[in-house]
Amino acid sequence: MTIETLPALRPARAPWNKGRIVGQKLPLQPKHVWSIRVRLEMADNKRDLALFNMAVDSKLRGCDLVGLRVNDVYAAGHVKERASVTQSKTSKPVRFEITETTRLALERWIKDPEMIGSEYLWPSRVHASLHLSTRQYARIMRDWVLSIGLEPSAYGTHSMRRTKVAQIYKKTGNLRAVQLLLGHTKMDSTVRYLGVDLEDALTLSEGIDL
Repeated sequence: MTIETLPALRPARAPWNKGRIVGQKLPLQPKHVWSIRVRLEMADNKRDLALFNMAVDSKLRGCDLVGLRVNDVYAAGHVKERASVTQSKTSKPVRFEITETTRLALERWIKDPEMIGSEYLWPSRVHASLHLSTRQYARIMRDWVLSIGLEPSAYGTHSMRRTKVAQIYKKTGNLRAVQLLLGHTKMDSTVRYLGVDLEDALTLSEGIDL
């Protein structure tokens, strides 16, 4: 075989997912929520604290969370205890609670000078955008996860959507409640979203003694 006919040697390219955890993103555990919240409070980061708390409470998709307007959650000088928004993916409304912890964080953020004249709850610091983009939100989420030493490839914006409902399902086993909170139209979607399997069903069954 002459030199001209030798096969070309190409440097081995590392797989795009090398060292990363791929697949469905993990929900945050209660201890993670507490740790991130404490760090944001200590840093006096009003926007991120309000955004983090709202992401946990609302269980909204990232595109719906970043597009929230002030009047979606604030009326008559107070943050609402419950709110409703129309989901961009399904065009159907979904309701969510706003806990006291989140209401306090939102009150502080809405009254911050940075919010003067803003229609949106999370105004963008980039002049070309009216509010945070989903990409900016993903970067912020990555910073939260890194701040408490978690592997960022295991978590994403959907982790925030899943965090509270994962605990609700774990404590109650009520899939219908989770379906309503997530705004899913089909139960199958909720089952897949939570990753419910036979082991979960058996665990719930073991807790019932007739």
